[in-house]
Amino acid sequence: MPSTPSALDPAIAARLKRSADGLVPAIAQQYDTGEVLMLGWMDDEALHRTLTTGRATYWSRSRREYWVKGDTSGHVQHVKAVALDCDADTVLVKVDQVGAACHTGDRTCFDNDVLPLGR
Repeated sequence: MPSTPSALDPAIAARLKRSADGLVPAIAQQYDTGEVLMLGWMDDEALHRTLTTGRATYWSRSRREYWVKGDTSGHVQHVKAVALDCDADTVLVKVDQVGAACHTGDRTCFDNDVLPLGR
């Protein structure tokens, strides 16, 4: 994780409950249909960038760098709203998704491996 301080509003930063590595899960949801698109990770700076630029920004755990969804793929997430859950340990980012949200090229990350229910 970067060690530089973030410009995130201190009142928001004080509420966040982060993992040991300083991250919170961020669920991306299509704003008008409610479709769950993907899960990413944010630190304070990624959340600040998301709130101030209108583009969903995440922390890549594998590349160890920030990535703005769509900068390389063209599959942009235009942010419509951002909310914290009741425990302030998860971020919900309501977006207008352009193209695929999943790195596999699928619309969502959750439509190809539906598990059977044992009812």
